[in-house]
Amino acid sequence: MTAPTDPASDPSAEAAGGPGTPETPTAAASSTSSLGRNSIVMAAGTAASRLGGLVRNLMLVAAIGATGTVADAFDVANKLPNVLFAILAGGMLNAVLVPQIVKAFRAHNAQERVDKLLTISAVGILAITAVLTGGAAWVVMLYTDGWSAEQLALGTVFAYWCIPQLFFYGLYTLLGQVLNAREQFGPFMWAPVANNVVSVLGFGIFLVVFGGTDAGINDLTEWNTPRTVLLAGTATLGIVAQALVLLVPLLRSGFRWNLRLGLRGIGLRSAGAVAMWTFAAVVLEQAGVLYLTRVASEAGAASTATESFAGNASYTQALLIYLLPHSLVTVSIATALFTGISKAAQEGDTDRVRDDLSLGLRTIGVFTVFATAALGVLAGPATAFIVPTAGAEDTALIAPVLVALSFGLVPLGGMALMKWVFYAYEDGRSVFWITVPSTVALVAGLVAAQIWLPIEYWVVAAGGAYALSNWITVLLRTGGLKRKLGGRLDGGRIFVLHAKAVLAAAVAGGAGWGVYQLVGGFDVLSFDKGWLFTMLSGLWVTALCGVVMLAVYVLLLRLLRVKELNGLLGPVLARLRR
Repeated sequence: MTAPTDPASDPSAEAAGGPGTPETPTAAASSTSSLGRNSIVMAAGTAASRLGGLVRNLMLVAAIGATGTVADAFDVANKLPNVLFAILAGGMLNAVLVPQIVKAFRAHNAQERVDKLLTISAVGILAITAVLTGGAAWVVMLYTDGWSAEQLALGTVFAYWCIPQLFFYGLYTLLGQVLNAREQFGPFMWAPVANNVVSVLGFGIFLVVFGGTDAGINDLTEWNTPRTVLLAGTATLGIVAQALVLLVPLLRSGFRWNLRLGLRGIGLRSAGAVAMWTFAAVVLEQAGVLYLTRVASEAGAASTATESFAGNASYTQALLIYLLPHSLVTVSIATALFTGISKAAQEGDTDRVRDDLSLGLRTIGVFTVFATAALGVLAGPATAFIVPTAGAEDTALIAPVLVALSFGLVPLGGMALMKWVFYAYEDGRSVFWITVPSTVALVAGLVAAQIWLPIEYWVVAAGGAYALSNWITVLLRTGGLKRKLGGRLDGGRIFVLHAKAVLAAAVAGGAGWGVYQLVGGFDVLSFDKGWLFTMLSGLWVTALCGVVMLAVYVLLLRLLRVKELNGLLGPVLARLRR
């Protein structure tokens, strides 16, 4: 549920320099500069892949729509490998593999240990993928509710083609983490561009051969095998390309992966406990996602010929936009910090861990607070710009879900980075117990919506329940890390930063909303003139209001002396001056 996708103490000078040793300005600047440089490299790759992903998504929506029988069936089937991989990546690979790879590269038998880690992981993922592909029909039934037999059949066929993506998602992560451990951060973030190229070509061919949503796409009696193979096969082939392209930078850097089985001497015994607890935490988290998917599938299935309700596909479109700021900035900052945090944790350098965590939370906070205000104010035009092929009706269904989700963006950034700190200390137990109340809150919010709200508001409520669960998670992880890091978490500076950012974002949001209403609001978007005019109208409205909001926000942060703003703007401004 948190990002693939994923995917966030006393204020004193002692935080970085150790007890009694104040941090020097040079040290602070160096740390911020290094973070900025690594983040820029990864953010550039992520931006390129996300831009391609938006084109990919635009063409997918043009082909099968953002609501309806086929859109929901494909959405669930294509979501399954992501959900299943989240269990593996969050539960096993990221929790166990990254710390062990960091250790392996420092060991005397580094090549042997890395070979064994990669081989065991790849074989395990391949076996799990085969089992789940064989059970595709049961998996689809588990994740849906209220579907007709025809829609279930279509979703199952899609799943047979899509679930094999699981293995290649795993391979992508395995190779990417080796690159990250070698401090080659760029390729991991640029690899999804290959997926987007393949997908754009495949979906483009689908549109040429079979037409789009205007060609009776939701008439299941007209759906045939060539449509299924081209649509779902394209999605899977894109993930294959995304994984295999990482072999190029690895081989060029001199790294070789020799298939080597064996468990002895690779550190998995010490990682067994954290793997078990982390696996349990992710399974519990995905149980909440499962219930959310079933609620959304029931809501979408209640649509009629005259009235459409938001369903799985609508929620996914809102989630795609919601995760853009997280993936572009937050993940880049967190990834740049994690290798150093992991090393510091292994060396027992608590002050370094605390300092890097504080730096990450404050820098991320500057961005996510503004992004929350921007998504809340500009959900309509942003959706029209990013998903212009959705049309007026579907955009009106997606935008309220996006607004509800946006309130969980600030904690999402913090909880992602915090979870990685727990993993750096090989503490899966705390992650699991913190997941319990957050998952309960998510499910409780969904049940409350089913009891008290009309079905057309269920998916909006799902976005709100997801945001609530994020806040509960980040608050509980704050308490857990405070105890783990010696009773201090630099909480004063983190709180003051967020308070200043919220004040500035509130004023900026008010200014942006005023400009939005002044130009005509939702009615100014040109849905009746085709998707290109829709995109252009969404672009200029979003850009105009966004620039106003950003100018007000940055000005107020400068007046409030928020130094963390330099961590985001510094590297960018330095490049522009060249």
